[in-house]
Amino acid sequence: MDHEETGYAALAELPLVVEDYDLEHHERSPTPDFTRRTTVFALHGGGETGRGEDVIYEAADHESLAAADPFDLAFEGTFGEFSDRLDGTDLFDDPPARESNRAYRRWALESAALDLALRQADTNLGTALGRAYHPVRFVVSTRVESMDRIDTLLDVNPEAEFKLDPEPGWSDDLFESLAALDRVRVLDLKGFYEGTTVDVPADPDLYERTLEAFPDAVVEDAFFTEETTPLLEPHADRLSFDYPVHDVESVEALPVEVQWLNIKPSRFGTVESLLETIAWAEERDVQLYGGGQYELSVGRDHVQTLASLFYPDGPNDVAPRDYNEERPPRTLPRSPLEPGRDPTGLGLD
Repeated sequence: MDHEETGYAALAELPLVVEDYDLEHHERSPTPDFTRRTTVFALHGGGETGRGEDVIYEAADHESLAAADPFDLAFEGTFGEFSDRLDGTDLFDDPPARESNRAYRRWALESAALDLALRQADTNLGTALGRAYHPVRFVVSTRVESMDRIDTLLDVNPEAEFKLDPEPGWSDDLFESLAALDRVRVLDLKGFYEGTTVDVPADPDLYERTLEAFPDAVVEDAFFTEETTPLLEPHADRLSFDYPVHDVESVEALPVEVQWLNIKPSRFGTVESLLETIAWAEERDVQLYGGGQYELSVGRDHVQTLASLFYPDGPNDVAPRDYNEERPPRTLPRSPLEPGRDPTGLGLD
């Protein structure tokens, strides 16, 4: 697809100067048995700083990055040339825990460089792309074993909508209670995950119960097998995909004609691939919504910005970070998130 059509041409031509960089390490334990770590690349140049977040889940890859020799990121040219230069840069001293982690780190650097280029040009992403910022509808993504977690979130925000991960162990009572809320907008079956702590097998009983209990919800990452295909085909118009999506080719390889996509920027690695896939989807009237990767810093701001510009009315999994806390504060923003009056760089404020 032509870069003029996707909007990438305008970004690729932005002047960019990178003088040096720092790493900012973030850690959060929303529950006693889970700690999330991320690393922010802070690129400095021309009196400005641009930031992008590495959302790799494996702590070992963050530890090896902290211990590694610095990368040579000094640069003067355009953002597009900086991206081209990263094509030939290995961002891992040791092989990553997963090959998909290469895209996550690449996105951290690409988003940091784009943020810096926009700030050096004294502009923002919306202006550069010729798009307006809109209020962002968001849903709250959470794993549940009972209604307790839902009750906690509704106590904080009685208007909350949800994105949930059904599991084979869910009781009939839990299915019925969740369905009765009429607040569940997306069900993530996680059928494409392999070798992770969140894998869910393609269980035809789970799929049938999910499809019947939530007839109007978007159903994400259902995996097609001989047993699940007959269940899924009648619901093709509400099937969405996330985990296997990282460029246009991966979307075109999916087992059905796509109607919905969850756009997680970090999966794409490059700004070019991200914008190309969004443009492909818009051309075909595919419905989009944004997804997060449990960002602890600027990465969450960035996914909110992209949702504001491209798919503000979707069931965006981009809720403010504190919704992940075991006991969220009562002062949390409610949907929709309002953009700032004068956003800067790649941020929404």
